[in-house]
Amino acid sequence: MTLTETKKAFAELGRFLSQFSLDINSQNHHVLYNDTFYNSFIDLIEASKSHNGWFTQEQVYFAVQQWAQALTPENLDNWLKQYNLENIQPKTVGLILAGNIPLVGFHDFLSVLVAGHNALVKLSSNDMHLLPFLAKYLIAVSPEMDNRIKFTEGKMENFDAVIATGSNNTARYFEYYFRDKPSIIRKSRNSVAVLNGNETSEDLVALGEDIFRYFGLGCRNVSKLFVPKGYNFKDFFEAMYTYKDVIFYEKYSNNYDYNKAVFLMSNFKLLDNEFLTLKEDPGFSSPISSVFYEYYDDIATIEQRLETEHEQIQCIVGSSSIKNSIAFGQTQKPGLLDYADNVDTILFLSTI
Repeated sequence: MTLTETKKAFAELGRFLSQFSLDINSQNHHVLYNDTFYNSFIDLIEASKSHNGWFTQEQVYFAVQQWAQALTPENLDNWLKQYNLENIQPKTVGLILAGNIPLVGFHDFLSVLVAGHNALVKLSSNDMHLLPFLAKYLIAVSPEMDNRIKFTEGKMENFDAVIATGSNNTARYFEYYFRDKPSIIRKSRNSVAVLNGNETSEDLVALGEDIFRYFGLGCRNVSKLFVPKGYNFKDFFEAMYTYKDVIFYEKYSNNYDYNKAVFLMSNFKLLDNEFLTLKEDPGFSSPISSVFYEYYDDIATIEQRLETEHEQIQCIVGSSSIKNSIAFGQTQKPGLLDYADNVDTILFLSTI
């Protein structure tokens, strides 16, 4: 199967996904195999919350829309034009996927297939239905895909390389178990925002998207703020009020109540707006419904620290003057070139 054929199949998948959004599902009769897949996908999205309580329709539709926007012929061409994917000898690449947010492992799945390899996929129990459905659509569009995609629930066997995502603890297991295979082993990471006190209300509302999207469960969610000494959180909390309805979701509310109680019993000082707590803490990984913050004296010091501790950081949000930063509100809208952990997956796959 050629690269052109693979890209065409994924572009058709993108057209299929573009029909679905939280506001309205709008069937395009020019999309292939809608008779088989269109209503079934709506049913699957509606059922996703029963499979994983965090996968509300809003969150699943958001993930679907991000991939619909990414999987265009133009985006696929621009992404892959810098790589030499000719004469790739097909290998079987094992994928051990996370399940913290909907379709979180799709980029690895896509990368393996466009690089000319076969995917042996072990799904997370938290996200076992969305990717297999999309794989079935790909196979309908391009039957040759059936020989290139396999899902397994048991022990992974007969593979040549592996991309595995997990916690820091499971990463140590992965590193040992796959020590004799070419591999990318992903660990826990967090995202941070560096504020200077001059942010507009629009900036801060957009920052709320980085904090609350997927209820804060993703590695691209902002879980830590760096703020200048003397920073007044009034404008920050006013902007966060946009997201106040998050507290009406039971799983989030339970986490808010629990984590707030734990903090208070430990006599930690908190800033609180009744649906989000802020805790001064040097760490990066805050619990759900809470964000850590830390004061700084100068930006250069913070940039140096983030560079030193880059292996713990996924995204840095802030003004364009902050080194390696991305704009407010963009963390959960990565492009095809935005590789997890800044590890070029296609380059890895082209050399195994």
